[in-house]
This record gives sequence, structure tokens and C-alpha cells, in this order.
Amino acid sequence: MKSVRIWFKKDFECRYISHLDLNRAMLRALHKSKLPIWHTEGFNPHPFATFPLPLSLGFRGINECMDVKLEDDNYSFEEIIRRLNACLPRGIQTFAVTEPKMKAGKVAFASFTIRISEPKTPSSKICDDLKTLFDLPSIEIEKKSKKGMKTVDIKQGVKSVQIKEMLDCALLELVLSAGSSDNLNPNLIISALERATGKEYDVDITRNDLYNSDMELFR
Repeated sequence: MKSVRIWFKKDFECRYISHLDLNRAMLRALHKSKLPIWHTEGFNPHPFATFPLPLSLGFRGINECMDVKLEDDNYSFEEIIRRLNACLPRGIQTFAVTEPKMKAGKVAFASFTIRISEPKTPSSKICDDLKTLFDLPSIEIEKKSKKGMKTVDIKQGVKSVQIKEMLDCALLELVLSAGSSDNLNPNLIISALERATGKEYDVDITRNDLYNSDMELFR
């Protein structure tokens, strides 16, 4: 039995399917591909697949991954890619297969590219507002928890920030805390910006990569 990490992109209309639906789509593709995927045991066996860090609804993902186990080692990585892509929609396409080097629990950070625009606001003004926001000593926002709503300082989860003025938008490059114990959703940054400015923005979010605590690429 061999563990493999399957890398894929999530884009187009598939940005708007939930993680549960993504899981279902992948399991169906694994079944249709006839690949020798290891199945769980018990009364309802199904292909075993895990995702290191689920992608939020509406986000693009250009380096997403899924871990599975092969019962037959004779299939090449190229064959796995070909078979899966033949069973997947255009919004979910695999592009690489590797042997896992890090465990999913090692994920500590994620990088994002966020395009922010507003019809009546110049890109330069949005950039200025972003700089003002990140210059604050803290960025407090109401966040839902198991015990109800609470005020949290989301700036603590920001590892790095780059702000670029583009012709049609402000481009925000972020590295944020991620993982099971501490996960900052970039939508909270946008919510803080909208609260500070009183405006509602058009936002396009792409998750680029995952990293461990030493800022090494998750592989």
C-alpha cells in the first residue's frame, strides 16, 4: 500500500461548492477512475481520502491537495492524473501527484491573494484604507465561537502583508495563520475593512499555498 498526495485546482463554478460537496465529487471521481484506492472497512466501505485544510466557500485554490492510499503501486503518477481528470469537472483538475513529505497537522500558515474593488472608490483610496487598517495596533472584530459571539484581535493571525495598487483594484497579499488550532479566514479582514470604511467591496480571494510553522512549503 502506498500513500500519495494528489494536487488539484479549484476554480470556475466549483469555487462555490462546499467542502462536503468537494469531498463527494472527489470520491465519485475516484470510484469512476477505477484506480486501486484503499477503502475504509466496515458495513459501508468507501474510498479513503483526506484533505489537509478545507478551502472556504467561494475561494479559488491553485495548490489544493488530497491524500489517498493506493493498494497497487504499479500506477504511474501520470496515469493517476489522467484517470482522475477524465472524471472531474473543469473547475476541479488535478495537475500533480507526489509522495507526502509532511503530515496534515504540520500546516500552520496559508498565503492568499485578494483583489478588492468598489465601483466608486479609486484603487489608491482602497490601498490607503488597507494601510490604515493594518497600521492599527490591533484589529478587533466580532467572531462566532462555540460559546457565542466574542471580540478577537485578528491582527495576531497576520504573518505578513503586501498591498499593491492595480489599475482596477487593490491587490492584497497575505500570509495568515492556518491549521486546526489557529485559523484566520481572510473574509474577517475584509469585514474589518468594510466596518472601518462603511463600504461594501467586490472581493476575489485565491489561496495560493500552505506552509508549516517554519514557513516551508507544505509538500
